[in-house]
Amino acid sequence: MKYILISISALLLFTACSGKKYFEPEDVSNNIVLSKESLSSSITSINKIGATLEDKRFLTKNGISDVELPEGFDFLNLTEDGKVIATNYLDKILVGNVEKPMKDVVVAASLKDGKLALVYSNNTIELQDMATSKTLYKEYLPLSLANDTRITNPYFMGNLVLFPTLNGKVIIVSSINYESIKNIAVDPDNEFNNIISLNVIESSQTLIVASPNKIVSISPKEIISKDYEVRDVIVNKEDIYVATIDGQIKKLTPNLNEVASKKYKYAKIHALAFTDSLYAVESQGFLINIKEDFTTSVIYDFSFDNEERMIAIGNRIYFDSQYITLP
Repeated sequence: MKYILISISALLLFTACSGKKYFEPEDVSNNIVLSKESLSSSITSINKIGATLEDKRFLTKNGISDVELPEGFDFLNLTEDGKVIATNYLDKILVGNVEKPMKDVVVAASLKDGKLALVYSNNTIELQDMATSKTLYKEYLPLSLANDTRITNPYFMGNLVLFPTLNGKVIIVSSINYESIKNIAVDPDNEFNNIISLNVIESSQTLIVASPNKIVSISPKEIISKDYEVRDVIVNKEDIYVATIDGQIKKLTPNLNEVASKKYKYAKIHALAFTDSLYAVESQGFLINIKEDFTTSVIYDFSFDNEERMIAIGNRIYFDSQYITLP
């Protein structure tokens, strides 16, 4: 009986494994130069715009930092003049060379004109005077027990501060009179619903916000939302690119009209990046390059360990202790 049970277990395991489906493109090109370069150490943590390395250097839109963070701190953001904002996920944040004590754990932060916008792990938001630590605005929001790791920093837009919360909302606060102007529910109903992307299309003053389950366009005229199971979303000029869990890559207008779409069967997209065209990193070791008008795409070999931490920043894709620069 023991051997029968072992055989049945082995058969069930084989059946489960053989039932998995993977992206297997028929036509793969080698006509691209993807020279891998080494980082000083491996990536230990990431957010939407940057990453921290094991040796405490950090990655941003400016590339690899020349300086190191203090032990125990992780990168959160950059100030307008290029100073780093970091947190120790305990009782302090770092702004440039200044360590500021905090009463709660900071998970996102931005600084402009001496005003520090903070999101805490207990889903409290606060606008603080950087010099005096005086609270200018504070709101306690419901606890969020399950969060996507791609937590987004607050955003200063003119005289407004946009706070992306951990429970699927954007709270808009005046930086003049420190009052709440608008409370926008992006994705209040799902379990994982923190804001993972927040971009502004300047030409139309349209705010593009995403949670893991929804994309919302907020303009002076209207608020439009569409349901997507989001793997990644990026904005380039007036174009929005979305990769979904089921292997689709879509191009949207600022009002979320679908301009074009491509589906890659069983593909699992890790990250999107845009240079002169769109790139998507696929988990089985492929790099998909889609022409800007979505008429054609080319798939290249790109070997990496899909268990490694990965982030696309600008024209670079960082993974574990290496990176490539996209053409």
